[in-house]
Amino acid sequence: MTTPTRSSALLTDRYELTMLEAALADGTAHRRSVFEVFTRRLPPGRRYGVLAGTGRLLEELEHFRFGDAELSWLSREGVVDRATLDWLADYRFGGTIRGYAEGEAYFPHSPVLVVEGTFAEAVVLETLALSVLNYDSAVAAAASRMTSAAIGRPCLEMGARRANEQAAIAAARAAVVAGFAATSQLEAGRRYGIETIGTAAHSFTLLHDDERAAFASQVAALGPGTTLLVDTYDVAEGVRRAIEVAGTGLGAVRIDSGDLASLAVETRRQLDSLGARDTKIVVTSDLDEFAIAALAAAPVDAYGVGTSLVTGSGAPTCGMVYKLVAREGASGEMEPVAKASTLKTSRGGRKSAARRVRSGRAVEEVLVTGPDDDVAAWRPEHEDLRPLMVELVRDGEVLPGWTGPEGVRRAAERHAASRAELPRGARRLSADEAALPTTALELA
Repeated sequence: MTTPTRSSALLTDRYELTMLEAALADGTAHRRSVFEVFTRRLPPGRRYGVLAGTGRLLEELEHFRFGDAELSWLSREGVVDRATLDWLADYRFGGTIRGYAEGEAYFPHSPVLVVEGTFAEAVVLETLALSVLNYDSAVAAAASRMTSAAIGRPCLEMGARRANEQAAIAAARAAVVAGFAATSQLEAGRRYGIETIGTAAHSFTLLHDDERAAFASQVAALGPGTTLLVDTYDVAEGVRRAIEVAGTGLGAVRIDSGDLASLAVETRRQLDSLGARDTKIVVTSDLDEFAIAALAAAPVDAYGVGTSLVTGSGAPTCGMVYKLVAREGASGEMEPVAKASTLKTSRGGRKSAARRVRSGRAVEEVLVTGPDDDVAAWRPEHEDLRPLMVELVRDGEVLPGWTGPEGVRRAAERHAASRAELPRGARRLSADEAALPTTALELA
């Protein structure tokens, strides 16, 4: 056995492995199975969800191996028996994964990810899949609302200091999927080819004997195209000193406190009067989608967003679940299965999905159900149905184009196109029902 250089195999819950142990013992572990990731409802007030994290999940899947260190720990802790440890030592997912393309909008019961393989090889992926998709999709949904409210003005991700250090990378990536232009997080920039931004904080100004000296130092180091933070003491004086030091070619000023709308108006007027008509205004300070929308009429050129973004702006998870929907029966045929618990019901059987689009606008989400083989082979016959399912993993191999920088770029493009075709009311920030109804198409 080759010990992996990095393993994601223990990013899971214990019960995944104890289920595996029991299934291996009773012979059901090798039944062909289909698991589906979906959400039963959108978070309160949300009109659509945004799928994000698929590329990250696929990256982690390639590292989902049990090496010597992982197996030794499981053995010492008595988590599973020797037969299960031996099975895990050779584990490699060999099934298929299909789902919505990353960046796609989704709705209640949308099958955003479908994992097919033996029960054993698919069940152990549950926690990993949900931990990635629930968080990343929550951030992307918040980011989409923010970039929509910004009406074309750039949004900049600045939330690393408000998140776990690994979550900060995921959040930056998810934000860019949903339209953010850049991030302050350097590892996200390195790993995913995202533009990085950042110049100076208030501490840099306070370090120097006066504001002018701080500005002169920054301009000397970074050039006049930099962004100067002008609200450490007095905004108007800060703007005056910024132009005095950098000249009228100053790239931007940043305002991080106070009444941002009125300060932006006053700052724009002052910059113009000083001849700095091309100097931009960036605002930060605990922004969310509602604050961004309130600044729509203000002369703001870009928004820096942190805390609200990385916490999902009030909806830090999507409520996605990973459910077994079909499994091989005694006859060898695939049979639908479903949970019937109160308030947690789901529909059994493999599903496919399409979006009905008329005159460039989506009108409904269509879930395709029926005999397993028919659903697996289904392709839309009507021109107004746009298929939503794409192939991500084939026979255990992650297909190219879904991971790394290319995956982020493709996901951002998909989100822009997907959001553009939603009904216009989908972008309203007021609470309402899902922007699209979901209907079923039953195959005979």
